[in-house]
Amino acid sequence: MPIKTGKALTFFLLFAITSQALAQSSVWLATKGNNKVYLGGTIHMLRSSDYPLPSEYETAYNAADNLYFEIDIDQMNDPAGQLGMLQRLMYTDGRTLQSVLNAEAYQSLTDYVAKFSMPMVMLQNMKPGMLMSTLELLEFQIRGFTPDGVDVHFHQRAKTDGKTIYAFESVEEQIGFIETMGEGEESEYIMLSLRDLEKIDSDIESMISIWRNGESDDLVDLFVEDMEVNTPGVYQSLLFDRNHKWMPTVEAMFDDADTELVLVGVAHLVGDDGLVQLLRARGYQVEQL
Repeated sequence: MPIKTGKALTFFLLFAITSQALAQSSVWLATKGNNKVYLGGTIHMLRSSDYPLPSEYETAYNAADNLYFEIDIDQMNDPAGQLGMLQRLMYTDGRTLQSVLNAEAYQSLTDYVAKFSMPMVMLQNMKPGMLMSTLELLEFQIRGFTPDGVDVHFHQRAKTDGKTIYAFESVEEQIGFIETMGEGEESEYIMLSLRDLEKIDSDIESMISIWRNGESDDLVDLFVEDMEVNTPGVYQSLLFDRNHKWMPTVEAMFDDADTELVLVGVAHLVGDDGLVQLLRARGYQVEQL
């Protein structure tokens, strides 16, 4: 998914104070006996200046036989897949943004996109998830970010190095999440997303620093809390449901001798419903590197 990902979750008691103080990255190591699974929190867009990545990512990658990503990145980049995605992310049933948003949200959105010289008539048929992903992409590109984030970086390396690559979800599933994002709470979703984008200049450096240093409480505050509180439906579909759906696959990784590296958006790892806590609750040993 795009960098976004909004914010999410309030409950976060994964580490003792000492563990937080010593944390170096958004990489965790889960173990069961002699079996190991690394979990790396990703940012989907980065700048060239954000490389090299923290050394813990390199350690996890070098140790891994197999890599798991949210989606099949090659399939997502296929032109035919992109066309199908665009078709599903547009209203075709007579609804428009103006008809699904309340007056405040629609006016705030109109004012916001004016800075891009984009008239609302061009955007009316976009579903909220598509629209906000597009605006977020524009904002980050203006600031030098590219889609060559952590996921793409290691996906390309894994292909070159002959490591086995898996995906938790199909492109169709991923499109489905974007398609329904904010459904039933469109105005709240738009207003929350716009507030996040308005703060992008003040937040962006702290976001990268918090992610690089694996600052646990701040990761929750930044990526999870607002989503859970203000758009619970988005939180449920984007994080809660997907994390729990992935867990059987993650647990099966401990049943063979291979070492796996799971690379998913960092919001999927932190908080009470993040993969780290879900593994701990099932008795696995998980340490932050």
